[in-house]
Amino acid sequence: MQLTLWTYEGPPHVGAMRIATAMRGVHYVLHAPQGDTYADLLFTMIERRDRRPPVTYTTFQARDLGGDTAGLFKNAVREAYERFTPEAMLVGASCTAELIQDDPGGLARALDLPVPVVALELPAYQRKENWGASETFYQLVRAFAGPARKHEPGDVPRCNLLGPTALGFRHRDDLREITGLIERLGVVINVIAPWQASPADLARLGDADFNIVLYPEIADTTARYLEKQFGQPTVRTVPIGVGATRDFITEVARIAGIDAARAEESCNLPWYSRSVDSTYLTGKRVFIFGDATHAIAAARVAVRELGFELVGLGTYSREFGREIRAAAAEYNLEALITDDYLEVEARIAALQPELVLGTQMERHVAKKLGVPCAVISAPVHVQDFPARFSPQMGFEGANVLFDSWVHPLMMGLEEHLIGMFREDFEFTPDSAPSHLAPAPAVPTPNMTLVWAPDAERELGRIPFFVRGKARRNTEHFAREQGLATITLEALYDAKAHFAR
Repeated sequence: MQLTLWTYEGPPHVGAMRIATAMRGVHYVLHAPQGDTYADLLFTMIERRDRRPPVTYTTFQARDLGGDTAGLFKNAVREAYERFTPEAMLVGASCTAELIQDDPGGLARALDLPVPVVALELPAYQRKENWGASETFYQLVRAFAGPARKHEPGDVPRCNLLGPTALGFRHRDDLREITGLIERLGVVINVIAPWQASPADLARLGDADFNIVLYPEIADTTARYLEKQFGQPTVRTVPIGVGATRDFITEVARIAGIDAARAEESCNLPWYSRSVDSTYLTGKRVFIFGDATHAIAAARVAVRELGFELVGLGTYSREFGREIRAAAAEYNLEALITDDYLEVEARIAALQPELVLGTQMERHVAKKLGVPCAVISAPVHVQDFPARFSPQMGFEGANVLFDSWVHPLMMGLEEHLIGMFREDFEFTPDSAPSHLAPAPAVPTPNMTLVWAPDAERELGRIPFFVRGKARRNTEHFAREQGLATITLEALYDAKAHFAR
């Protein structure tokens, strides 16, 4: 087994916890050893929830393995029902308990509880968190979605919003933005699920005319089931960015048979992106990595709406490998599909982008390399659950994207001031960049060059958003000149050469 410091996704039972925590009236009993309760911290500390997730653990110990672990599980289920009186219960096993083969579903059904029990079989050694969330949502919908109501002529169109969960990246704020947009279109929202939905709400899913999938990693499987079961068409355009939001409105209006103009509103991103000095936007080299939904959307916004040059695109969502490869091909790139953050770090170091859009993992990598970074996708940390309204979707979400992505580049303005005034008595020749450590030398294939200390210091004074390009140009010049060491003089010669 490969040991790692960080993981992009937890085991599938964490995905099941995200669904249970997002919903109302559901309790999850997890057959797990003592110590697996760490997952609670994801919600109470990172998401800053004011209460524990609705999860009960059996917390068996090593000494219990020689006894009746099945009895422990049945007692835990019985006590959880008596204490919490949920409308429905989920039962399953963690990766460790899976090896015991106690059959949580069969044991729970034998108790003959007065509420529905949904057994989750989540293969912990083959699947991961997002798949676990998707499968849990699907199993709940299969268990509770009732017969569809009969639609009458003249009925106001109704839709379901599918996909938002607990511990999702900006899901709470995305919902607020998209709910307002849908209501302006004149469409009634029938059910939002799993977020704040109860088993009774899931029973009403068939009443809608169509479904909107906001997060395919979570809701695509369920939407396909509802499409087959009730004949409901699905809106699959993810409204991240101005162009995608307009495409989303068009698709909703077409399916609902209404006028799309009612949902149009002003957005600052197009005007800002045209007005900001092109030095800070046009052609900036960006590397993108995250879950498939956010990575694909970010690539579109970066290239088509902000004028960046996309140099790398990847995801850890192997289930959506086909989609990410197709998206990368549009930009003449080969997609990076991996769950090894060290491989992602190596790719970033080799490409030397001027901006990284990724997860909290890429945030750490970019900080180490001295490159600006903005987080666009889970996994995230507490700072990515802001108290303010900060959606990624819709027109307001586009404004948030502009601020989040462009401001790190604009911070380079203060580096210009240091460059202009470094001879002033208040500065010293050894002054470091004001907000980022000097970028360490980044190894490139077959690199045999050595940077002299004074040349390295001078390179560190170059604004970070062009520092990578300056390093590449200088090393290219040095190789052409047959130089083994890049001195301060060689740095100036390279600058003069490329300025011609």
